[in-house]
Amino acid sequence: MKKSVHKMKAVCFGEVLFDSFPTYSKIGGAPLNVSLRLQSFGVNVSIVSSIGDDERGKKIMNHLNNSGIDTSCIYKHGDFPTGVVNVGLNDKGVASYDIPYPVAWDKIPFLDKYAKLVRDSNFFVFGTLVCRDDVSRSTLKGLLKQARYKVLDANLRFPHYNPRLLVDLMMEANFIKFNDDELFEIATLLGSKYNSLEQTIVYVATKTNTKTICVTKGAYGATLYQNKCFYYNSGYRIKVVDTVGSGDSFLASLLFKLFSEQGPQKALDYGCAVGAMVASCEGANPFLSKEKITLFMNP
Repeated sequence: MKKSVHKMKAVCFGEVLFDSFPTYSKIGGAPLNVSLRLQSFGVNVSIVSSIGDDERGKKIMNHLNNSGIDTSCIYKHGDFPTGVVNVGLNDKGVASYDIPYPVAWDKIPFLDKYAKLVRDSNFFVFGTLVCRDDVSRSTLKGLLKQARYKVLDANLRFPHYNPRLLVDLMMEANFIKFNDDELFEIATLLGSKYNSLEQTIVYVATKTNTKTICVTKGAYGATLYQNKCFYYNSGYRIKVVDTVGSGDSFLASLLFKLFSEQGPQKALDYGCAVGAMVASCEGANPFLSKEKITLFMNP
């Protein structure tokens, strides 16, 4: 993970879409959220995805181009619309999702230029949701063969995942991020009988031959397991507005610091801080300056 920041390159694969809340809409999708946060740290980021030939697609492209994201590998699809996710929020700001199918990001084609982009990147970020369709799933499998370092965001959204495919993806990954519910659900699928978080993480790491696993715990921070060592952050106190995108910004911040040689503990602390700050704001991608993050961590 030894790369200077100005040379760091990342590719994010999967859904770009609109999150439709009860009273407003915002551009989102886990890969897009991760990309925007990485770019805000100075990482050279590209997205491989697909949009429809419609107004929502144009708005997404304009937003990403204005944010400095490479959009040359976002495919414009004439037969399927740009994705929209209907987001519900409970009284604690925790989100639930209705994800219509099929949409453009279900139909991401495999193109040679995507493969070259992935080969040239330091890490490749992908999730499970994009695998709900054969077309995008096949493209992902092809790109995983090209990637140097593979980061899986489990991001389980019922009923849009297949347990057997999930295990296959974990076997491919160098780094896996779960939330605590996802960890125990997947560990059970793998035959785990453990009840403790740490034992369960080690079990999954051993079963999937994964050296780095991170588990988020909502308001209670996160646990990072890397090279057989555990690191902990117990969370930051904030007033939750909505949790949409907080895990994505957490992942982006954690990866940025790990690949900047900041060390696992500092990386985890930074990721938890940024994730908390996002949850204290409306929408998935609020602007957070480095100075504001530092002040939040060290008031």
